[in-house]
Amino acid sequence: MKHLTIVALFVAGLSSCGDGKKDAAEQVASDSTAAVPSAYVIDLAAYDLPLVVDLGDRSTLGVDTATVVWNEEFGHLEVKAGERFSLTLTEAPGDLPRLKADLDHDMLQKHTIVEETPEMLVYRSQFPDESLVYIHFLRIISVGERSFVVEDAVNGRFNEMDIKRMVGSVTAKSAV
Repeated sequence: MKHLTIVALFVAGLSSCGDGKKDAAEQVASDSTAAVPSAYVIDLAAYDLPLVVDLGDRSTLGVDTATVVWNEEFGHLEVKAGERFSLTLTEAPGDLPRLKADLDHDMLQKHTIVEETPEMLVYRSQFPDESLVYIHFLRIISVGERSFVVEDAVNGRFNEMDIKRMVGSVTAKSAV
């Protein structure tokens, strides 16, 4: 019994010795997971846009990264994160009355306005012979003398919760 106690003390003494790398690594790992914010915010200042995109919770998006791509052909910025979040941002005055008139005169699809404010329009689009319903939005954001049009991606298929998240995701960058 006396030998077991000595061996146990010896093993305990050896396990308490060390250079502390394991403890430091464990501490860094716990700090880094605690430091990763659940919200995902992208500053578009690098693209000469005074806007910020808040993609929300990463777990809701289902992805860890987003892509921001300037589309030279169409002259807009595309922000994508998985299949449930895809925006286009264009520096343009935006014309909601014209969009509404275009929707009214569309002979291929039936459009229903879901929500409307002076700066935003959310609408459903549906082909008459199909059960597929597409939900879209257009929002105008003014920053100083500049005006930006934010829309869902044309080829995206989004539900109402996706559209609601995307509509509120872009804001003017606050002055520092």
